[in-house]
Amino acid sequence: MTEKLAPPLFNSLAEQFKPTNDIIQTSLQLKGHCAFLFYVKSVVDGDKLQQTIIRPFFEMASEEGFASYIQSLPNQTDVPDYKKLLMMLSAGFVLVAIDNRTFLLNIRLVKNNEIQETVMEPTIHGPQKGLSEDVETTINLIRQRYHNSSLKIEKVKKNDVSNRAIVLLYDDDRVDPDVLAKIRAKLEEINTPLLQSAEDLQHFLNQSKLTLFPTTMVTERPDRIIYNLVGGKVVIAIDGSPNVILAPVVFFDFMSSMEDNYHVSLVTGFTIMLRYLGLFTCIFLPSFYVAMTSYNPDILRIELALTVAGSRIGVPYPSFVEVFFMLFFMELLTEASMRLPKAVSATATTVGGLILGTAATEAALTSTIMIIIISAVAISTFVIPINEMSFAMRITRFILLIYTSLFGMVGLLVGFIGIIMFLANKDSLGIPYLRISWKGKSDELRMNNK
Repeated sequence: MTEKLAPPLFNSLAEQFKPTNDIIQTSLQLKGHCAFLFYVKSVVDGDKLQQTIIRPFFEMASEEGFASYIQSLPNQTDVPDYKKLLMMLSAGFVLVAIDNRTFLLNIRLVKNNEIQETVMEPTIHGPQKGLSEDVETTINLIRQRYHNSSLKIEKVKKNDVSNRAIVLLYDDDRVDPDVLAKIRAKLEEINTPLLQSAEDLQHFLNQSKLTLFPTTMVTERPDRIIYNLVGGKVVIAIDGSPNVILAPVVFFDFMSSMEDNYHVSLVTGFTIMLRYLGLFTCIFLPSFYVAMTSYNPDILRIELALTVAGSRIGVPYPSFVEVFFMLFFMELLTEASMRLPKAVSATATTVGGLILGTAATEAALTSTIMIIIISAVAISTFVIPINEMSFAMRITRFILLIYTSLFGMVGLLVGFIGIIMFLANKDSLGIPYLRISWKGKSDELRMNNK
């Protein structure tokens, strides 16, 4: 019997992939029956290929029966146009030709589907596992926690080099259609050769690339995702990233921790109060110190004013230079703690901070009260639960410090009012950035269920 030849499409695909060495173009033959396979070996699950295609072929009695079997598989999809077919083959799809019929099966080899530990948003209570770098696993984790038919999964394809899948997840009964339309439009407007992570995508989704305050939030926690889905927000996941994007968000979303949901009201209220006190300490305390020592010492009690003045005896420059100097080295220590290996980061930064503080006070380069203030500022900075807002506050305090250094207490007040006015005029996909929800959680959920 004459041996059947591979379809012309297979030969054309092979030419496109040359000189790649992991392309497999082979045939399966048994008693006059024949099927052809084309796939990229390095991205295809060999065991699944054996169990799904190769073994059933040798167990089937006819080509027609094998074709019907392949067509009935849940991972079978229609063959797209030529350009998209090349991309899908590179992603782990297998092209199967039986007689004059061609099928495309998803048999991807996924090695990054492990569920990650929560690193950016750790909590004592609640889930300790995060998401996965594989977008299908991430969707599975969300589906397992949100058993509702109104949860919609919408895939968006971008024509960048990596061809990573971008997925929108939202509750169709709760989402604002206008917000959803704006997110779709923003994704369509993105024109970049490469998208690699949720943080990369967030950079393009924020309304202004120069603003300090983000209008979307990156999270790794499934419980935060579910809570925001119930609140009518949109989740944006990208393949290859263990984090997702939440939109729209307001300022107060960045100040909330999921652990607030796991405590009684008094404990939750106390921790929220500490969080906002830490926020104001972080941005105001350095500027307040400069205003009190250089411009308005009369505001303080006379005993405290004399104590501050006595601690600065021998310091050869004004207080604003002292504050800038210490804040700058504190930022260096913070960056070093994030870049150094975990085994040495805590020791190196702790020892470095102690040596720096002790040497600076003994050399009369800074006052002892300044060391206390910088320590309080450093601790309060990390009370903010979301890193993006923490970074924004770290820069905001320098802005307030510049105003205070130029105009004293008046500059501090004018700078603070200016920041409030800026935030009041800001929005996230049409939602006011400083919007305060006066409803309780139970009332909000009840309204969404209607």
